[in-house]
This record gives sequence, C-alpha cells and structure tokens, in this order.
Amino acid sequence: PGAIATMAMAEAGTLLNAPDVYMEKIAIGPGYPVGMVDLDAPAEENIRALAKAKGVGPAEITALILDRPRHADLIAGVRRAGGAVRLITDGDVAGVIHTADAANTGVDIYMGVGGAPEGVLAAAALRCIGGQMQCRLVLDTEEKRDRAAKMGIRDPRKKYEISDMVKGDCLFAATGVTTGALLDGVRVRKDVFETETVVMRSITGTVRWISAEHRQLEKFHLD
Repeated sequence: PGAIATMAMAEAGTLLNAPDVYMEKIAIGPGYPVGMVDLDAPAEENIRALAKAKGVGPAEITALILDRPRHADLIAGVRRAGGAVRLITDGDVAGVIHTADAANTGVDIYMGVGGAPEGVLAAAALRCIGGQMQCRLVLDTEEKRDRAAKMGIRDPRKKYEISDMVKGDCLFAATGVTTGALLDGVRVRKDVFETETVVMRSITGTVRWISAEHRQLEKFHLD
C-alpha cells in the first residue's frame, strides 16, 4: 500500500546528483526552529526536542520509520524516549511528506535509512511545502565512495540540508499507484482509469490536487 510514482524537476545542476546508495535521513514539518533536530543526535534527544517544541509530552510524538532490521536501535531509542513508532514497509518519499501535515497524518518526524535518490525527491517536496530535512550518503565501501566521487560528491561524510539537495526553484509531482495516506491508488472502472496526483512548486508554494480520468486506454499498452 502507498506506492507512488514521483518526479522532481529543477534547473540543470540544482538537484543533488545522488548515487544509488543508501542515505541516512531525518525530517520534520514546517514551523520549528532551524536545527531543532539533528541527524547526528540520538533518537531520544530528537524526540524530546520535538515534544518540547510542540508543547506536548514525548508520548504524543510519532516517528515514521521503515520496517527494516537495520532500524532496530533507532526504534528502541524512540521508544525509550516515550515516543510512538509507526512502521512502514516501503515508501519513504511519502513518509517524509507526511511530516509536513502532522495534524492530518499523525506523523511528526521521519527517521531512518533509505534510498538516496528517494531522499532527493523527498527534499524537493519539502522545498515546496516547508519543513526541515537532513541527510547523509551511506558510502561504506571504497566502490561506493569512488562511484560517488565520479558523480561529483566531494565530501563523503557531508550532512545535507534541503538547500544543499535542491538549490533553486523546483516542481514535485506524485501520482498514487496503490492507495495510501497521501494519495489514492489507480482505480479501474469500465473503460476508464482514475488517478489522483499532487503537484507542488517551491517558488509559489502552490499545491494542486488533480483527480483525472484516463479514457484512451491504448496509451497504457495493456495486453
């Protein structure tokens, strides 16, 4: 559930050319002091800082985390602080976006390790709608460091902010494939496909929700 097709567009050279490796990520929505949470801080510290900023107890903070064995310590840290954990099987782009609308999604913070290209896509979305995000490429082998260097990564330990990953105006779009909290999935009716799409632009802060009916089914190359 919650699969989406995504795209980010920006001027040439303004999106981080991220290699296909893992990336450490932490993200929160808009309205908080800059630097209030930190990628290098323990999970407990970030949960307590976020709770203090919201004026609530840690038990009212929910962290969204990919359900992976590598996140066992992270999950334990959130729970030690008294925070709630919501696990997802996939979809960390949508997971990051959820932090920008905590009142409706119930997600206050996204934490964990996922794909680097997906991290850039998520950063583009937050650039449009507000929020904070810090990331770091996981370059834990010589081969990955060499590959990153060839793609223009100079500092393998750099901690990226949104402004480092998306340096100018950008557009972000996502269409639901299967139904999730962010978007409805593709609905198949007789002689029509229905889709739901969100389109955002950073320079205007505009967010458009598009419900579409596709009647020229031949363009989908169905068997």
